[in-house]
Formats: sequence, C-alpha cells, structure tokens
Amino acid sequence: MSTPTELTDALGRSLAPTSDHLYVLHERLAAAAQAEGLLDVAYRTVDSPIGALLLAATEVGLVRVAFSTEGHDVVLQSLSDRVSPRVLYAPMRLDVTARELDEYFAGRRRRFDVAIDWRLSTGFRSTVLHRLPEIGYGTTATYAAVAQLSGNPKAVRAVGTACATNPLPVVVPCHRVVRSDGSMGGYLGGVEAKAALLAMEAAA
Repeated sequence: MSTPTELTDALGRSLAPTSDHLYVLHERLAAAAQAEGLLDVAYRTVDSPIGALLLAATEVGLVRVAFSTEGHDVVLQSLSDRVSPRVLYAPMRLDVTARELDEYFAGRRRRFDVAIDWRLSTGFRSTVLHRLPEIGYGTTATYAAVAQLSGNPKAVRAVGTACATNPLPVVVPCHRVVRSDGSMGGYLGGVEAKAALLAMEAAA
C-alpha cells in the first residue's frame, strides 16, 4: 500500500499549510467579511486575573463579556441565536476593549470608554445596567440603592436579576452592587471573582 506523497514546490519546500498560513488566511477572511458587511458579531478571548474572558462586539459596540464558567461555546451559540448567525473570530474589532481591560486590571483605568451595544438587555434590566457605571470605582452600592437610583425603590429583587443577567460584566460594573448587610451577593462569574474585583479596586 502506497503512502501519500507530500506536496512540495520547485525548491522542495513543503506546501502543507502551517499555523502561520492558517492565521493569515483567517485574518483575510475576517477582513473580507468585515468589508462586505458580513461580520455581524466579532469575538476574541483575553486572559485576565479572574480567568479567560470572551469578548464579542457588533458594529454598534461591545455586546457581550463572558466568563469561562458560562461556557464560551454556549455564549457564542446564544449570540448566534439572539443577534446573528454570522459570528466570526475577528480579534481586531475588539483591540480597544482588550487594551482597556488590560489597563483596568493593571490599575491604570477606572472607567471604560468603549462603545456598547445594549441590545441583550431590555426594559427595567436595561435601566439598571445603564445606572451601574455611576457607582464609582472602588466603591459599592446596595441593591436597594440601585433600585432607588433606577426609579423604582421597591424593585430590589429586579435589580438583583438585572445584575445576575448582566451581559457585560466588568465593563458594566455589577460587581459593585452588594447586599444591605455588606455581604457580596451573587455574581455571574462567581463570588470569588466578585471579591477579587472589589479587592483590586479598593487597593488601587
């Protein structure tokens, strides 16, 4: 039985694709999709002190930040279902967000300036999330205080739900919302991640 012959060029160099070739090909594909208006959701991952974060953006702005505990594949499928099936690994669209996150985790940034696509939150949840950046870096507010700030003082539970389903954690700082007794409360990325973020901000 014969074995497959390796393809070579005129100088005898292998024509088998390398990881560099595949990277360049993928970059060209992403650029072409962007140019043709076919790239509805771009994504990439970044390392952080609280684990790998998935970042996703539409042409409007950052639409999703996801912890590894959420299952990045699950999140991408959800974006495909809820936003558009045209989802592609295209890190360049998220370069600014990645840089701002690096600055934040290094203690050099206290507020994010990236454009945000709020489409994954509606109604009162959206109202709550829009208010969260008003909670200053290194400080906290109670769920009750955020309910008051959001125009519905009795909606403490709804504030908790809005924070628990925040599609843009870290960038939209739901980690700064705590219980009235000072305890952490829940967090999409886990209580340890919430504690780490609050400790980092308090130390800056």
